[in-house]
Amino acid sequence: MPKSIKIYVFILVLILIGIITIDANKPKPINWNPTFSVKDKIPFGLFVLNKEIDTLFQFQSITRFGETPYEFLDDQFSYQDTTYTTQGTVLYIDGMSNLDDESAQELLYFVSHGNTAFVSASSFPIKFRDTLDFNYSYSNIYADSLYLSTDKGKEYSYLKGTDNVYFSHFDSTRTAILGYQKTKDEDSLVNFIRIPHVNGYFYLHTQPVAFTNYYLLKKDNYKYAEEVLSHIEDPKIFWYLEGTRDQIKDKMGYIFNQPALNYAWKIAIISLLVFMFFNAKRKQRVIPIVEPLKNTTVDFTKTIGNLYYQEGNHHDIISKKIKFFLEKIRNEYLIDTFDLNESFVNRLHQKTGKNKAEIEAVIHLIKKYRNQLDSSENDLIAFNKALEKLNL
Repeated sequence: MPKSIKIYVFILVLILIGIITIDANKPKPINWNPTFSVKDKIPFGLFVLNKEIDTLFQFQSITRFGETPYEFLDDQFSYQDTTYTTQGTVLYIDGMSNLDDESAQELLYFVSHGNTAFVSASSFPIKFRDTLDFNYSYSNIYADSLYLSTDKGKEYSYLKGTDNVYFSHFDSTRTAILGYQKTKDEDSLVNFIRIPHVNGYFYLHTQPVAFTNYYLLKKDNYKYAEEVLSHIEDPKIFWYLEGTRDQIKDKMGYIFNQPALNYAWKIAIISLLVFMFFNAKRKQRVIPIVEPLKNTTVDFTKTIGNLYYQEGNHHDIISKKIKFFLEKIRNEYLIDTFDLNESFVNRLHQKTGKNKAEIEAVIHLIKKYRNQLDSSENDLIAFNKALEKLNL
């Protein structure tokens, strides 16, 4: 190695040691980032709530899930009976609601079957707002503190992390007001409501910070969280924890939060860069020609088709086609498929413009095949032709 390169490497090592020494002696600042993660012990994480919630709901079961509500609830739905195989409350606490459209629609459908959803966030999906007829706003008044209260009347003080967001519009004839918030300079504003939806209820709350570590451990603010959560009465609770986000934090967040591992990570990255810099001009192996992978999608489709053909289970194929057909109607046309009655036919006719007689023919076949224990090849052909003729 040339002498000049050795000097550069020596200087680089000295700089690296200096950076690590200075960084190690710095006091670690408090992380006020609102993560709302059950893995985080920082002020605005949900570590304490995750540890204590089983005690709070000691007579109720709590199931934590990380997949999206759509994926979780769709697995609990019986397309044969067009109903859910479980009943309970879906709990969701986050700073900003990150629910995708499919999950929001699935929650609406789940609640319509006599279940409950409890959502605490500073924003809500537009599907919720349009379907449940409510809206929220941010107050123009800046305040260094916010006072939260439930229908029990006692006020609790909150200084950090609150967003002065409140419900600015809702149908007062059907909405129950369960809580308020206010500053020293303004009147009370609604921040906790219950809205009925078909056979179930939505509990909507605008201050998720109330459930974080900082406030659950501050004075008696935990009592406010208990009062809010006491409205959940179902024996089964399904807590959505946004698994993808927590998995990422598990992989990298832990490394960055541990000083020794953090330094080791930095040294590894810098060492890799130094290695690449000094070996950039070294000789390189001949890059072999890699033939692109053959597209086997068509072959795979043929194989699956032949498998079904050889098995000859026509009733199973009809059941799957019914499932996909009804799911498409729910997702694309936002029509409830719980009861395939005359009202359903009229709504589908109005939204799609398809011939009403053709719609009735398909619905008739769906009801017929659901009541059969077995189906023939002719049944499958007839149902497939009816679907193709309707062409949704």
